[in-house]
Amino acid sequence: MTKRTYEFSEEEWLIYGPFLTSSHEQLKLLEQFFQVRVVQSPEGTALVADSEERIHSFVRFLDVLSKTLRRGETVNKEDLLRFMNSYKEQGRLDLGDMITLNAQGKPVRPKTKGQAEFVKAMKEKDLVFAVGPAGTGKTFLAVAFAVGMLKEKLVQRIVISRPVLEAGEKLGFLPGDIYQKVDPFFRPLYDALFEVLGLEKTQRLIERGVIEVAPLAYMRGRTFNDAFMILDEAQNATNEQVKMFLTRMGLNSKMVVTGDITQIDLPSAQDSGLVKALKVLSGFEEIGLGFLKERDIVRHRLVQKIVKAYEEYEGHKKI
Repeated sequence: MTKRTYEFSEEEWLIYGPFLTSSHEQLKLLEQFFQVRVVQSPEGTALVADSEERIHSFVRFLDVLSKTLRRGETVNKEDLLRFMNSYKEQGRLDLGDMITLNAQGKPVRPKTKGQAEFVKAMKEKDLVFAVGPAGTGKTFLAVAFAVGMLKEKLVQRIVISRPVLEAGEKLGFLPGDIYQKVDPFFRPLYDALFEVLGLEKTQRLIERGVIEVAPLAYMRGRTFNDAFMILDEAQNATNEQVKMFLTRMGLNSKMVVTGDITQIDLPSAQDSGLVKALKVLSGFEEIGLGFLKERDIVRHRLVQKIVKAYEEYEGHKKI
């Protein structure tokens, strides 16, 4: 078979070169995925492949990545693997629109197709349910989107809540006052805020009441206008609690409800309020639904395999 060759121009190599030469491991992953070889010689750098299409696909992929890198983003091995999977699914690479800048000034954007659909739903709908396994970025993206709206002055405050319930734990046996007791349950929410805003700015906004992080029980009897509201871990809220939270939404407000319906810690006699809400509100056009899968997990790639293995095991048990 005749080999095809594409020589990078000096301008192209200035753009693509830093990415192609930064990691030998990542370069090998790209060569294997696109079935091309990057060949360097004293005369310059070229691509070699069995077809023009392989070369053009690789160059298009590099073009999108290089534009991302010019905006200050870095691409590690895990990111690259996700990008290649996205390219395989869609036939193109779409890194999604920027949501906001994080505490280091770098863009926050969806990293998978499922995450991009979730972000799109938050843009278009006032109420969005995001359901998926741990690690799919449900909470982080909701927090980042809320912070973006706060920066743009589209909302005046952020309210984040979750039911204080975990398997095998009871608050009465934990040391400290109520805030010390619930603090460990809210640590993932604080972690997301710290990553997007930084520690000091998050603390200042909490002290001023611009950001409120509180147990679900504290939401009763209140109405939130001009707010972005997040109910996290909603699978562990009862039907009455979810209904109560949904009806707290005031004028010019948005709400996101997140949860993993495969990890319900409620007593067996109680139904999950998230599951009930998804059934009751399924026909509302004004409500957005984001269903994230194991392929949307953005933690270590081994986590995807763990989640899939458990799903398959639980599925066999039910048969």
